[in-house]
Amino acid sequence: MRTDQAYTGHGDVLVLAVSLELAAAKWKVALHDGRREKPAVQTLAQPQAAARLQAVLDLIEEHKKKWSLPAGVRTVVNYEAGQDAFWICRALQVHGIECYVIDPASTPVERHRRRAKTDRLDVIKLVINLRAWLRGERDRIHVVHVPSPQDDASRQLTRERGQLQKEVLQHRDRMRKLLVTLGCWDAVDHRTFAKRLEREEVRCHDGAPLPHELRERLMRECERLALVEQQLAALEKTRQANVPAPARQRCDVLARLQGIGEVGASRLALELFWREFDNRREVGACIGLVPQPYDSGESQVDQGISKQGNRRVRALLIEMAWTWLRYQPGSALAKWFNHRTQGTGPNRRARRVAIVAVARRLAIALWRYLKDGVIPDGAQLKST
Repeated sequence: MRTDQAYTGHGDVLVLAVSLELAAAKWKVALHDGRREKPAVQTLAQPQAAARLQAVLDLIEEHKKKWSLPAGVRTVVNYEAGQDAFWICRALQVHGIECYVIDPASTPVERHRRRAKTDRLDVIKLVINLRAWLRGERDRIHVVHVPSPQDDASRQLTRERGQLQKEVLQHRDRMRKLLVTLGCWDAVDHRTFAKRLEREEVRCHDGAPLPHELRERLMRECERLALVEQQLAALEKTRQANVPAPARQRCDVLARLQGIGEVGASRLALELFWREFDNRREVGACIGLVPQPYDSGESQVDQGISKQGNRRVRALLIEMAWTWLRYQPGSALAKWFNHRTQGTGPNRRARRVAIVAVARRLAIALWRYLKDGVIPDGAQLKST
């Protein structure tokens, strides 16, 4: 059946829905105005990103004329969040087109054991779900909050710091394991290790010199380690100064609480509290620390937390929850944790389960602290 054949729907408001299925080699574009049975699907394979974006705009204008749509008809575009991030959304909004980025995991799929899956089928499902979402069926897709270009760029400060710290540990661990293969247990954590290698003071288990090939590899590892440590030190000097003023203000407010350091406060301010939340449920859902029950008939299973949202913030809040118990023992959160784990003895699993709840409650308490200035119950501020 032709896609431009008139179709009598349910009297939807006239909206041109456009969905994009993004890939490295080509894009699939589906367009649907609600007045025909099937959406129109086109493939764009221009080599440059700007050319593909312009092809999407041309395709929208072409189908407006083809389907006799008004020039000012509401046009809504959506695509799944992925490696292209948010540049497409921002570029379309510059051209006055309404655009939404959706969570890929929120799209309903068939539960058959074997189901057909192609880019064409996926983009058709996207545009159908978009029209249903526009009609008010909010469970069809979940929209991702798009950060401003400044908020998006500022997050790279803390992410790069974490990546550099990880590379430092990787280089040291790699050198340590190479030495262990020859029975050498010398420490590689201090800066004199490279000089000792040059003087051939690092020896095998029997006092013999290291093989030439292994020694050369260790020297190259030391050079890469020195470069990473140099970049990390330079980043530490400029990181705080490069944080935007609104985020820096949030960092200073969070860092006033005992148990929260400057680095943790900046990561929370840049990764989580850049966006506005309407209620505490949104805070818990954003960090993926909300429970996911499975209650169907006689089957009742606790599936644990959702683990959705920002995994970096989730891991940070778990660490911060343990620190909170140490530096805020008189707070209501610490007392709640001690009461819940009282009598568990050496059962570490019970403590790990309870600390997740502490992390969720801590995130909500910090959100209220930033939003309304309400200090968490029983919490102590640092002495100035």
